[in-house]
Parts: sequence; C-alpha cells; structure tokens
Amino acid sequence: MNSFVKRALAVVLAAMMVLAVVGCEGEPLSTREKGTFVGTGLGAATGAIIGAATGNPLAGAAIGGVLGGGTGFLAGNALQNEEHHQKQIDEELSEQQREIERQRREIEELKQMAELE
Repeated sequence: MNSFVKRALAVVLAAMMVLAVVGCEGEPLSTREKGTFVGTGLGAATGAIIGAATGNPLAGAAIGGVLGGGTGFLAGNALQNEEHHQKQIDEELSEQQREIERQRREIEELKQMAELE
C-alpha cells in the first residue's frame, strides 16, 4: 500500500471514531467522554508520529489511539467522579445553610414570643 492510501485510511478511521463518539448522544459530552476523545486523538497522533519513524504510521496510530483512549477514559472518569462528589458536597452545604436559616428564624420567633409574655 502506498503512503497516500495509508494516510487516507488513517483519516477515514479517525473521522469514523470522531463520529462514533460525538454521534452517540444528543446531549453534550460528559467529562468522561471528553477525556476519552482527547486521549484517543492525542494517542493516535503520537502513535502515528512514532509509527512513521519506525516505518508503520497506521499501526502506530491504531496502537496509540487505543492506549490514549484508555488513558483518557481513566482520567476523564476520575474527573467526572470528582465533579459528582463536589456536586454532592455543594448540595449538602446548601441544605445545611437552609436549615441554619430556618433555625435562626425560629429563634427570632421564640424571642419575640418571650418578649410578649
């Protein structure tokens, strides 16, 4: 296979991966999906560069894409889990602030009732 066919095949495969990732959902990409997408792209590009130096850019891109996708997934998953955890903490904090405000109002009402007696 000549280099033009290899490059064309690599571009087609990369476009198919992009469409598969982006086209799976109508919603915006999650942090995990973004990490996987970026990792796959960076891995494939790095693999293609290394593969070109060794004489097989397509195999390098494929191997790099798989490794980069896996690494990107793990990183994106960790970030998404941290976002989820932070959201839970924020919700708990808001609930506690509402409870403090409710108790403050109750104390004020009790003070007013004590002054009337």
